[in-house]
Amino acid sequence: MFELFGNEIIDRKDLEMKEKILVFIPMYNCEKQIVRVLDQLNGEIKKYISEAIIVNNRSTDNGEQAAIEKIKKMNAGFPIKVLKNRENYGLGGSHKVAFNYAIENNFDYVIVLHGDDQGSISDMIPVLENGAFKKYDCCLGGRFAKGSKLVGYSKFRTFGNLVFNVIFSISVGKRILDLGAGLNLYSTRMLKSKYYEKFPDNLTFNCYMLFALASYKQTYRFVPIVWREEDQVSNVKMTRQAWQTLKMAVSYFFGRKKFMLKDAREKKFKEYKSDVFFSTED
Repeated sequence: MFELFGNEIIDRKDLEMKEKILVFIPMYNCEKQIVRVLDQLNGEIKKYISEAIIVNNRSTDNGEQAAIEKIKKMNAGFPIKVLKNRENYGLGGSHKVAFNYAIENNFDYVIVLHGDDQGSISDMIPVLENGAFKKYDCCLGGRFAKGSKLVGYSKFRTFGNLVFNVIFSISVGKRILDLGAGLNLYSTRMLKSKYYEKFPDNLTFNCYMLFALASYKQTYRFVPIVWREEDQVSNVKMTRQAWQTLKMAVSYFFGRKKFMLKDAREKKFKEYKSDVFFSTED
């Protein structure tokens, strides 16, 4: 039996099946924001979450302790763990830690929610509620998708992002509405080959995930989100990032196969390991 939800036709059997969903929160020097991010794991979203992990990438502030103190006061109803990377792996490396964790622990999906509180996990509720996420390999937060809202985001940065969305759309041959927001949902089915292991460990990791969409014929959809810039401190060096992004798009366009086979990491870690620093299961 099928039902229509908005523009999505969903099999009712899919709605009745409980999926095992991991929420992954990468954290680096966001002591002020991490408490607010943990507050997001309340309300309607709770029924979809099987477990949450915070992956601390060797922060130099008090974010780890702030997170632990907040978790102790929560009544989440699902396990929450704080993991600490053994080395500074970068944002991409933290993704690898979390993706590997999801695969090894038999999760069906991973929701990525950045620890700096720019995105809201509640924006994923519509695709979770109607089961539409099961039709895709990934549902990606689209800051520039129809229905999205930008708060405190400059017109200059908005224009720059729109230009690069067009460049990437031409490069990969698919419509790209965001090069990497801090809110995404991935099926572990698409991750099990661990094709991401040789992707850069820096902020361009999400760009490589977009290249993978085209190269491996993954299905996807962009989800409208609210994106805020308030008290966050950006780690993006805009000029350098723009140049790197342009070079990647051009290189992929003129040699997809070679581009995807190369090891794009600056430092080649043998493995990406973290230790459980705190767990509500202890």
